[in-house]
Amino acid sequence: MPCSDRGASRRRDADCARRRPGRPLGRAPHGRRSGRARLGAGHARRVKVVVTRQRAQAGPLVRRLEGLGHEVVECPLIEIEPTDDPVDVAGYDWVIVTSPNGAAELVRRATGLLPRVAAVGPGTAEALRELGAEPAFVPRVSSQDGLVDEFPRPAGRVLFAAAEGSRRRPIEELGADFVPLYTTRLVRPDEPPEGDVVVLASGSAAKSFAALGIEIPVVSIGPQTTRVAESAGLRVVAEAETHDLDGLVAAVGSLASR
Repeated sequence: MPCSDRGASRRRDADCARRRPGRPLGRAPHGRRSGRARLGAGHARRVKVVVTRQRAQAGPLVRRLEGLGHEVVECPLIEIEPTDDPVDVAGYDWVIVTSPNGAAELVRRATGLLPRVAAVGPGTAEALRELGAEPAFVPRVSSQDGLVDEFPRPAGRVLFAAAEGSRRRPIEELGADFVPLYTTRLVRPDEPPEGDVVVLASGSAAKSFAALGIEIPVVSIGPQTTRVAESAGLRVVAEAETHDLDGLVAAVGSLASR
C-alpha cells in the first residue's frame, strides 16, 4: 500500500495549474511551502507529519494538522479486520473496551442491553458517546494497567472485549471473560515514508513502524504505545498529555514550537 504525501500532491496540482495557458501565476497558498517553512504569525515551524492510522479513521487528525499549517503524509500501517460473531453481554456487570475500534464493534454486535461499559481512555470514551453509549468508568491513567489498577472493586462479572491477542493482565486480574472483536493486521507500505515526525496511536502501529527500520522521531498517543515503541527501538520525543485526538495535535504543536 503506497503512502500519500498530501502536501506533495497539492504542490504538483499547483505546478500544473501554473503551467496552463491563460492562468495567472500567482503565489502558492501558504500551506504548500516546504516542510521546514515557518508558520505565519507565530514562532512554530511547519513540520511534515506521518500519520499512520487507517485512511478511514485518519481524516479528523489529518484535517486538524493541516489546519495548523503542517504537511501530512498518510501512511496506514495497520488494518482492522472485524470478527462477525454477535457479542452476548447478558449476565455481565461490566464490559471493557480498549479502543475506538472496539467501541464501534461492541455497539454494532452486542446482543441485548449493554451493561456498564468501561473505556480505557478519553478517545475510546468519546467513540462510545458518539455511538450513544455513555461510559460508566474511564481511568485517570489511560492505559490497560491504569484501568486495572483503578477499576471499581468488587468488579462482578466482567467481559473484556478487545483485539485478538490482547494483553492478558486485565483478563487475569479482573477474572474477566474475553471476546475478540477484531484482528489487527500490520501493513507494510510500498516505500517507507519521509517526515519530521511520525504519529503513533497504538502499540500495533508502533510495531509496524519499527519493522520499517527507518529513523523518524515519534509522537505517541499514550504510555502504553510509548512503551511498545521504545521497546522496539523507536525514539519517542513527545507523548500526548491527553490520550486522544486533541492530545496528539497538541503534542505535535509543542514540537513545532521548540
